[in-house]
Amino acid sequence: MSSPDPQVRAARNPSSPPASPSPAVRGPVVAVTGAATGIGALLTERLAASEEIRQVVAIDERRGECAEAEWHILDVRDPAIAEKLRGADAVVHLALDLDLGSDAAARTAYNVRGTQTVLTAAAAAGVHRVVLCTSAMVYGALPDNELPLSEDAELRATAEATGVADLLEIERLARRAPRAHPGLNVTVVRPALLVGGTDTALTRYFESPRLLVVADSRPAWQFCHVEDLCSALEYAVLEKVDGELAVGCDGWLEQEEVEELSGIRRMELPSAVALGAAARLHRIGLTPSPAGDLAYTMYPWVVSGSRLHSAGWRPRWTNEEVLAELLAEVSGRHTVAGRRLGRKDATAAGAAGATVALLGAAAVVRRARKARRRI
Repeated sequence: MSSPDPQVRAARNPSSPPASPSPAVRGPVVAVTGAATGIGALLTERLAASEEIRQVVAIDERRGECAEAEWHILDVRDPAIAEKLRGADAVVHLALDLDLGSDAAARTAYNVRGTQTVLTAAAAAGVHRVVLCTSAMVYGALPDNELPLSEDAELRATAEATGVADLLEIERLARRAPRAHPGLNVTVVRPALLVGGTDTALTRYFESPRLLVVADSRPAWQFCHVEDLCSALEYAVLEKVDGELAVGCDGWLEQEEVEELSGIRRMELPSAVALGAAARLHRIGLTPSPAGDLAYTMYPWVVSGSRLHSAGWRPRWTNEEVLAELLAEVSGRHTVAGRRLGRKDATAAGAAGATVALLGAAAVVRRARKARRRI
């Protein structure tokens, strides 16, 4: 039996024309790309439940579970997205591929082309605001970084870490968009180390049997729970805050605090050994993480979040709570140098032995290559 509610019928049937929003509900119509999974799905549910949001338009390559949203199934690189955005007041673009297993060239093509298309389509559709989500990683992890960094700090990251080149290009597109499309406002949200159903080179750091510490480095750990990111994105959508925004837990944890809270002991290596081995292992395909990822475990990239705080936003999670959540998520997984091991492999390798085995493998491959060149 069909529902008498036209909005419910439209949600169940994406081909139906969008229902007119209830006149009793005011507020913006918000489109979310990447709405079927991950952060996009969480944000879609949150916005759909908000009394301050009139309607949510969900866009993805497959249908998600939020029945209250109006769904459109298409690739964000398709120029037809402009028609789906018509009538929206704001767009939150979350359709990004940051999967460690993705082909780097294909990942960049999707991320950059998708962002370009969404920005152009939003301007053509008369959308007032686009919210993009990158990462606090764009500030770079450097020994002379201030603790914490302000939102206006220079973006000093290089393209050497996983996905950071794509994020830097998205930042450049965000800066150019208002000049190319007058009247379009672009807000960029930069979360700290994201936790909550995420799988990144940095979350895998906590799956290791020992926490790799590079000698003479100065790590400082700041986390951001996905729930806090979604609430910050909602602030941006509702125009409670403007500009470039950094979001994360208040403060940070020193390496010694992380080790004490996690109960995982460290394994310290000289910088030349750690960086050289990481580069070799990645080059020969033994690990998914390039050497550039190590910098984010060596030096601080903590953000202040002052603009959100000034607008009245506060994180619900602390660094200690998010770390506990992360450790619970990764329990039972075994990763060394960013490479996942089966339980049998991890047990056989032992705690520090697994790292030694990988370093040894790199050395064996290097010697074999030298031998072939001599023949």
